[in-house]
Amino acid sequence: MSYLAVKHAHMMFALISITLFMLRAWLAVPSPARINNKALKILPHVNDTLLLLLGIWLAVQIKQVPFDNSPWLTAKIVGLVLYILVGTIAIKRGKTQGQRLAAALAAIAIFAYIYGAAVSKSPLSWLAL
Repeated sequence: MSYLAVKHAHMMFALISITLFMLRAWLAVPSPARINNKALKILPHVNDTLLLLLGIWLAVQIKQVPFDNSPWLTAKIVGLVLYILVGTIAIKRGKTQGQRLAAALAAIAIFAYIYGAAVSKSPLSWLAL
């Protein structure tokens, strides 16, 4: 598979990922019990696994090693870990509606940062453009 095809697939899975997150957050902020659809519990994990595998493939192809020669990729990985942690607060671990809403908005901002780091190839994200 060509680099460009994999890159576009990675971008598509990223768009699906944030769309599914926003849908799940919209349902969960008022009450986490509202996410009782089995597909909404499984599909995001399948999508995000494919997103991660394609990201690893892309990094190998362009010879970028996080925590070594690629500060922008390191920033994306750190952002991804934060996105996951904050996302779990938004979707299930937040005790109050306010906590879940704040976490959902923070997760969306972190996702935007990750996207900016990918576009700019800089840990400064959108500030580098």
